[in-house]
Amino acid sequence: MSKVKTMLKIGGGAVLIAAIVAVFVVATQGRDPDLEASEQEGREYIIHLDKMAGIRKNKASLAEWAYTSNITEENEVKRIQVQLELSKQEKQAWEETKMYRWQDFQDFSLRRMFKKYSQLGVSALPDEKYKLLMQCVSGMESNYATSKICDYKNATKCDLALEPDITEIFAKSQDPEELKHAWLEWHNTAGSRARNNFTQYVELDNEAAKLNGFKDVAEWWQSEYEVPDFEQQLAKLWEDVKPLYQQLHAYVRKRLRDKYGENIVSAKGPIPAHLLGNMWAQTWNNIESFTRPYPDKKEIDITKAMKDQNYTPLKMFQMSDEFFRSLNLTAMPEKFWNNSIIEKPTDREIVCHASAWDFYDGEDFRIKQCSTVDYEYFQTTHHEMGHIQYFLQYKHQPVVFRDGANPGFHEAVGDTIALSVSSPKHLRRVGLVSGDAEDEQTEINQLYKMGIDKIVFLPFAYTLDLFRYGVFRGTTSADDYNCHYWRLRDALQGVEPPVPRSKDDFDAAAKYHVSADVEYARYYVSFIIQFQFHRALCQLAGEYVPEDLTKKLVDCDIYQSVNAGNALSNMLKMGSSKPWPDAMEALTGQRAMRADGLLEYFRPLHEWLQAENQRTGEFIGWEPSKIQYCTAEQLAALEQAQQDGKDT
Repeated sequence: MSKVKTMLKIGGGAVLIAAIVAVFVVATQGRDPDLEASEQEGREYIIHLDKMAGIRKNKASLAEWAYTSNITEENEVKRIQVQLELSKQEKQAWEETKMYRWQDFQDFSLRRMFKKYSQLGVSALPDEKYKLLMQCVSGMESNYATSKICDYKNATKCDLALEPDITEIFAKSQDPEELKHAWLEWHNTAGSRARNNFTQYVELDNEAAKLNGFKDVAEWWQSEYEVPDFEQQLAKLWEDVKPLYQQLHAYVRKRLRDKYGENIVSAKGPIPAHLLGNMWAQTWNNIESFTRPYPDKKEIDITKAMKDQNYTPLKMFQMSDEFFRSLNLTAMPEKFWNNSIIEKPTDREIVCHASAWDFYDGEDFRIKQCSTVDYEYFQTTHHEMGHIQYFLQYKHQPVVFRDGANPGFHEAVGDTIALSVSSPKHLRRVGLVSGDAEDEQTEINQLYKMGIDKIVFLPFAYTLDLFRYGVFRGTTSADDYNCHYWRLRDALQGVEPPVPRSKDDFDAAAKYHVSADVEYARYYVSFIIQFQFHRALCQLAGEYVPEDLTKKLVDCDIYQSVNAGNALSNMLKMGSSKPWPDAMEALTGQRAMRADGLLEYFRPLHEWLQAENQRTGEFIGWEPSKIQYCTAEQLAALEQAQQDGKDT
């Protein structure tokens, strides 16, 4: 999952000014001349402000890149220095921006630019507190990036990093004790140690939220989506997907119980989190080999095919570039190839978490990713390149509009492309799969493989921000962090910790986005809307026709469809210049986030799972975990809070 670097933004002089002027259409008939004069003054002011913001943001991105691509104390000090210096300049500009009565301006785009610039972000904090906040986040990030654990089989070998060592244990080991060891060590190292920094960060971030006119950070994060009932929409989407998830969960629990025995995996409880092939149990792809619906169907090993064909990280990037060009979209500029880091350097520590970067000068775009040649990175590469394509499409916009229509859009674009890339049809086209089209059993296996990636991720993503909303609102105190976090994961995701947890643990911070201060609802939104986007693009490409069994959504590949590419481009080039329902409508004709695209894609799997779970008599859903992660007092307080919630 990438952390898109849209912290800051920059423009190329005259081109930028022309772009800003172009977005302002002024109707002058019958207008108040004073208001008109002040609107004209506002327009000139914002053009200058936007240009200066671009220059600032370029500097900040360069300092951030320098640090995350070479983690040293010196680079961290420089990064914080640059951030402090720019934050002062931003604050000055903000004070000035607030003096305009922009709310009365006639021009929609001008009002929208002013609205965006009248929010300062964390720079609104007094200098000392701003510096402290930066240090808290830096401290959590560097703790996460440099955490190491000891080897289960050799207690003196204590240099195992998350990437690639621990990730590989989760991918390959089927020894529950080894998995439990790796899970526990990582959560104790990357999680617990971040606790003090996190508690202070919450306090400071909430203070910044208030200075920007929000009650707390939860309200601030949700404001990015520009809809009043965002949380209710998330809940509604979850209700729609939950029946499908419960069937999948029940089926996987049965397969794990068959493998590990009932004393490790119960018949009716949550699934132990360390047995799902991923440190956070957020995607379960790594257990696919021994849980797949039709085990005798020969599984196509795409990673092996890639290695046999001498794939390199560079080749994966070149293929992704070619995919976008086949849609009549923009080729990667030369600077991209020169400046990106696509393999893990051997001579220094870097933040390996895959990320796409916009340096806001209209020509410098980069990816930083510790690629290995495997199918997962093949998809991740297309995902990250999707971010870069978005950057390229809206680079003509004013700096303040160089962003996704909402935070979820940026994440969804790359994934939408990856849905085509991972289709059996496309894999045959590029020679990674040979043979005929899929029969029904192979298709169920393929959909299952997608489901333990796309469907199981939803409750995890939903939980991560529901948890943080509670923290930011003050309903979850520092002592309750771990109890509330597991309570949500137990209730929504149906997973449990492998061992009892206490208030001294802080398992949420063992996830990158919690330690790095990255809002996560964007990924939840993205995993829903990417199927809306995919369905619309597939119809435009003539690859999907509802109810036509020869043109199913699951086997759609939009490769080489200029029609689909042009429609996608129309949405991407809007950036954030309009509210997101306008952007969604430009591509899909719908103005709301809906789960129907996802449910249509997985319909054959849902029907198969229902029949299979009925056949084996599997319990659907799960009883609360018997593993202790809350004290009796905490449970009583939670019950009381729930009761109070019902009474009001």
